[in-house]
Amino acid sequence: QVQVVESGGGLVQPGGSLRLSCVVTGGTFSNFAMAWFRQAPGKEREFVSASRRGSSNTYHADSVKGRFALSRDNAKKTVHLQMNNLKPEDTAVYYCAATSTGLILSTLRIPTSYDYWGQGTQVTVSS
Repeated sequence: QVQVVESGGGLVQPGGSLRLSCVVTGGTFSNFAMAWFRQAPGKEREFVSASRRGSSNTYHADSVKGRFALSRDNAKKTVHLQMNNLKPEDTAVYYCAATSTGLILSTLRIPTSYDYWGQGTQVTVSS
């Protein structure tokens, strides 16, 4: 059974940094496409960043491009989201998601493309 567990959220001032981590147990991690989504109160879940299986390329939403970086460690079955220059509008619950289904670029950003989800970790950016 595949389980996804996020960690690393918290309260940070504008301009600060946080690193989120996501550990996947069960399954073969290198076969998973991994992604981060976020959901702010009253808003729909939105795509943040993703990594396809078998590829070192990463993909980011325009709103975080240049500020966020995604990295994966297949040996540790972990994916990290490094978030720099955080803004109040980045405040949300951040979710890690995984799927063993091969995804094309057009489906990377769609939440329903992913089969496994973590419980979420709160990120609050406020002074």
